[in-house]
Amino acid sequence: MSTSKSAEPRPFWPIMVLAALVAGVQRAATNLWQSIVVVVRAPRVALPRIPAIAFVTLAATVAVIVAAMFLIDAAASDWALNLPRWFIDLADEITNFGLSGRFLYPFGFTVLILCALIAPWLPPITQGVLSALVARFGFLFLAIALPSLFDTIVKRMIGRARPYIGPHDDPFSYKPFIWVPNYSSMPSGHATTAAAAAIAIGAVWPASRPVMWLYALVIMFTRVAINVHHPSDVLAGALVGVVGALMVRRWFAARRLVFVADDLRAFAWPSWRRLVGVGRQLAGTPASAA
Repeated sequence: MSTSKSAEPRPFWPIMVLAALVAGVQRAATNLWQSIVVVVRAPRVALPRIPAIAFVTLAATVAVIVAAMFLIDAAASDWALNLPRWFIDLADEITNFGLSGRFLYPFGFTVLILCALIAPWLPPITQGVLSALVARFGFLFLAIALPSLFDTIVKRMIGRARPYIGPHDDPFSYKPFIWVPNYSSMPSGHATTAAAAAIAIGAVWPASRPVMWLYALVIMFTRVAINVHHPSDVLAGALVGVVGALMVRRWFAARRLVFVADDLRAFAWPSWRRLVGVGRQLAGTPASAA
């Protein structure tokens, strides 16, 4: 004879898990859309003018890039061809850390997970901390993705030949709008990614700047060492990455997101104690709330 306890219906766990996943995806989509609306809204505050020295530096950098095309690009290609095989192989391994996906996948995934965690039944302060994290990781994603996208389009429009094309490197060989990898040397995509990452990550974690710029310089060096870019290519890529990331920072600051408008410094991150509290709050959320 069965007892009343055994007669109670048992929960069907696969359905509950599926329902929780569907609810999470719905929250992620809703909160991601709301975050996009916040990012593209009209500016909330005026920013300080860009100082004149910035434009002087920009012009000087362009001049250096042009000079490099005439003075060092061909010599750098000859130097790279004479490097020992073991050094080239090592540089070829290191240079893969300059791929944009090394940053965009983890940052993008983090944004999606955070968006899925923001739920109406959470306390307002918990929702606020999660939203602040979404803004920060969203900035990191966009500050790297947008310059990289610009680079991907422009380099194929310029159509500069890579150093290994032809029997001898010709820094002035171009086939504009050809849209093939062998003629997409300028600007360097890896250099754009590395420089944008150095600016973006250094903006939200100032203490990381020395390490990030060391990383960026190493990536730029490897692009020349394995003879897939001229020095002027990596300089142009770095310029795109720096300018692009700084523009994204100004965009966020004008909307009072992540950065203070007056001096463009980052807002303080949530304290570790508060993050731990948010984690406990999320861990204690009842499954039935999904």
